Amino acid sequence: MDDAISLSTLLEQVFVFERYGEVLVLLQNSLYAGALVGLVGGIIGTFVMMRDLAFAVHGVSELSFAGGAIALLAGTSIVTGSLLGSVIAALLIGLLGARSRAANSVVGVLMPFGLGLGILVLSLYQGRSANQFALLTGQIVSVSEIQLVSIAILSIVVLAGLGLLWRPLSFASLDPAVAQARGLPIRGLSIVFMLLLGVAVALSVQIIGALLVLALLVTPAAAAMSLTASPGRVVVLSVVFAEAAMLGGTLLALGGSLPISPYVTTISFLLWGIARLLGRRRRASGRLPRSGRPAGQPQAQSRTGSAAGSIEMTAGPEPTGSPSA
Repeated sequence: MDDAISLSTLLEQVFVFERYGEVLVLLQNSLYAGALVGLVGGIIGTFVMMRDLAFAVHGVSELSFAGGAIALLAGTSIVTGSLLGSVIAALLIGLLGARSRAANSVVGVLMPFGLGLGILVLSLYQGRSANQFALLTGQIVSVSEIQLVSIAILSIVVLAGLGLLWRPLSFASLDPAVAQARGLPIRGLSIVFMLLLGVAVALSVQIIGALLVLALLVTPAAAAMSLTASPGRVVVLSVVFAEAAMLGGTLLALGGSLPISPYVTTISFLLWGIARLLGRRRRASGRLPRSGRPAGQPQAQSRTGSAAGSIEMTAGPEPTGSPSA
């Protein structure tokens, strides 16, 4: 029993707020980076849920981890290595598995390979163990100006790409069969989206680590979908939840002695749990559809709010005009 840690000792290790004001001033880059990653994760996470690609996020993160580990061993930029690993994984998943069922088998192959390769490379690394640990659990307290600029640029790329593809990507995610019949390049959209997802995963891995990236790219969107059937509100709530998890986790991590990932994942999980309970009450009262998923269920178009309604108006009657209609 002598080795047991008391509750007060545990809390002192988790929450250390000595000279907290000075720390916040010195580490403002960490807050800016967290806000950018939360914004990207909240928005792209809605499409991840719509397209049922939560498993793919984990697969991409494992190859991102492997790429970062190789870069660490080679003495080059970890950000570049992580990004290359994510993009390669995203391309493989996009090319070999356009939809979730096919993608799952590809992810099931890539995930253990990426994790095993990353562990092998880290076992060969003879440098600081903190660098190894950061790839798995994240690191927020040492965001430099160069890293912040790279995170900002990559965030703009992802947000701009999603903005340009928003309507066709939403259509293809809600009902791919109808979208393909209307002439949308489903395969091309899938590949481009996976590339954007790869960049978003690389951003998240830098902050919260490869093992817990789902807490930022999946959990906020899942919580939002538990509360509303409106596609627009889902995006807004997902961003709010992601920002709350990221900024709240960042503020706690800056005042604590633990990596950022436990704080982010705990806040994200609590938000999801509360959203599930509130969503269940709303469904019981009839104010929310029983499906609880405003997007990503083509067979339930009538329940998906205004976006699905517009799809039904477009695709409802049998096409009698020209094929391009």
